[in-house]
Amino acid sequence: MPDGVIGIAGILAILLGVGSLIGLTQRDRFSFRWLLAAAGLVLLNDLLLTGAYGHLPRLFPPSDWNWQGKTLALLATLAVAALPALGWKASGLTLRQAPGSLKVALPAVLAYVAFFTALALIFPNEPASRETIAFQLTMPGFEEEPFYRGLLLLVLCRAFTAEKAFLGVGWSWGAILSCVLFGLAHAFGYSDGGFHFDAMTMVLTALPSLIAVWLALRTRSVLLPVLIHNFGNAVMLLI
Repeated sequence: MPDGVIGIAGILAILLGVGSLIGLTQRDRFSFRWLLAAAGLVLLNDLLLTGAYGHLPRLFPPSDWNWQGKTLALLATLAVAALPALGWKASGLTLRQAPGSLKVALPAVLAYVAFFTALALIFPNEPASRETIAFQLTMPGFEEEPFYRGLLLLVLCRAFTAEKAFLGVGWSWGAILSCVLFGLAHAFGYSDGGFHFDAMTMVLTALPSLIAVWLALRTRSVLLPVLIHNFGNAVMLLI
């Protein structure tokens, strides 16, 4: 069995196991059906990103970067979000911002920009190719934000409907789990006969994603999360 299959199985087990345990504490505000839907979305996203674990034919020219996987995953996100039960607007796939939200969101954007600028200054990178810069300025944010801060966030918030108001938005376990899943996608995997977990990668992905989730919830759009995500990825290559 390919390592990638085992790795995603581990992530799905964590999602369903932890999600079910949380659901037991708030049964009247929990939908296992929507949790299963979230697990299905995570699996679909991973299948397309990996080219069905190497079984899909290559449609894009050979490259060091996963243009094909990111493009297919983005198209799938857009298609699923367009379903009547979901909708692009509800998924945050809109350029319109909630009234008055941009002014409130500015400090969060500046905090995100400052954090990744500081990382770029502390940990400078080697000169990058034009393709590398082009990829980091586009595909990570274009694909990951509509999925994690858009479609998946919506589905998880339908799985866990209980909310606590904090910083002007309603936080649910669905919002938290979306950040955890984003971190696990980067920090958790399976190789050489065992699972591995990189705590530092988890911190550097899951924690900043809390800002992106707050922005998505506050503005009702993934526009700002897309922009700051691509900034965070590219600034280390440009400074």
